[in-house]
Amino acid sequence: MNTIFVKEYEQPRAWYVIDAAGKPLGRVAAKVAAILRGKNKVTYAKNQNMGDYVVIINADKVAVSGGKEQKKIYYHYTGFVGGLKAQSFETVIGRHPTDPLRLAIAGMLPHGRLGRALMDNVKIYAGSEHPHAGQNPIAIEL
Repeated sequence: MNTIFVKEYEQPRAWYVIDAAGKPLGRVAAKVAAILRGKNKVTYAKNQNMGDYVVIINADKVAVSGGKEQKKIYYHYTGFVGGLKAQSFETVIGRHPTDPLRLAIAGMLPHGRLGRALMDNVKIYAGSEHPHAGQNPIAIEL
């Protein structure tokens, strides 16, 4: 029996919406990463972009436990000597409410051309409004 390969442009794609308000950051990110990779489909291929589109709303209300608001640190290196910058979770979510979720999802995807293409399929919004109602997204509960 031969393996059936589906081309990326022939793959039907669905839209999902996830409400992240009060949900743990890691659980939301893991679920979104699996949907983006296409692991919920029988046509999953690890080297192809076979996943669906995901819209995340209320990203600014995502929950972290155990005092991680102050303890979780995000590092950024500028490329210059002594240029290591550090910010806590509450500082990052105060300035850019979608960044903690975006960084968590990107860390769970491949780090290369495929991972960058998969990140184009996730839309993250801080509030409860999103402009993708025309795609009729299916609500997913975690």
